[in-house]
Amino acid sequence: MGISPSRRPISSAVTVALAACAVAATASPALAAVAGGPTGGGGKPTVVLIHGAFADASGWNDVAERLTADGYPVVAPPNELRGVANDAAYVASVLKSITGPIVLAGHSYGGAVISQAAAGIANVKSLVYLSALMPDVGESPAELSAKFAGSELGTALNPVPYTEHGGSGTDLYLKSDKFRDVFAADLPEAQTRTMAAEQRPLAQAWFGEKLTAAAWHDIPSWFLVSRQDKAIAPELERFEAKRAKAHTVEIDSSHVAMMSHPDVVAQLIREAAGFGGAGAVPAELAATGSHDRAVALVGAAGAAALLTGAALTRIARRRSTR
Repeated sequence: MGISPSRRPISSAVTVALAACAVAATASPALAAVAGGPTGGGGKPTVVLIHGAFADASGWNDVAERLTADGYPVVAPPNELRGVANDAAYVASVLKSITGPIVLAGHSYGGAVISQAAAGIANVKSLVYLSALMPDVGESPAELSAKFAGSELGTALNPVPYTEHGGSGTDLYLKSDKFRDVFAADLPEAQTRTMAAEQRPLAQAWFGEKLTAAAWHDIPSWFLVSRQDKAIAPELERFEAKRAKAHTVEIDSSHVAMMSHPDVVAQLIREAAGFGGAGAVPAELAATGSHDRAVALVGAAGAAALLTGAALTRIARRRSTR
């Protein structure tokens, strides 16, 4: 049975309204920015996820799962954790192997790495920083970290000498009894025991290494501030985000927001990828935001979608009986 021209717009409108209801019902409360847009198909940028110290790429698993389900190509290469110059050069080589636009995300120390790695790579369209270090040119992580109190990382570090390839140095681990409290307090204790046992160390020398490039001066950036972070001071994260004029959102999270709040992180990456098209990022993300305000906005959007869907459904039913 064919559909008359007069009914076709109503059916389309009902479909759009129902889709909006589904998005509003499933969105994380911290994400006020869901404004619609494609949920599948080609043409999406490749998302490259860079982990930080004391971790590996598996920390991105839940975020990667959500993004690939939405049709985004995802790459999560290893971060060697030997120092910014070394690690940024490696990540840059990965970026150069990718055709098409790239969204580059870095967690923690990975933020310093992506800042240098993305410099001069034209197809990196946006940068996403999660509970991250975001140094400027000529600035070392040590100098940056000293600007604000609040980090408990110093007392949690366990230095371990190493030798490799004829050289030697000192690796930094997190003490097992400090790991959960400082790094991942909002994850289950059993999970953090395993993470502590399998952690990857960071070379101590990187603390004094100054960046030679800071791509966030030229590439739009997004920043997630973790209010309960004990590894990097939240005030430092706010300072970095403001300095870079990053689109910023805050949540109540430990240092590993991509593990404890993967929906929030995946949505922030979608924002950076241009989810919903130009101008989809609302004004609330242009400055450090409020979790409560985000909840209110999502609630309002959900209510509007439900009311619109109900009204259009009633109209469609009336017309179908004529």
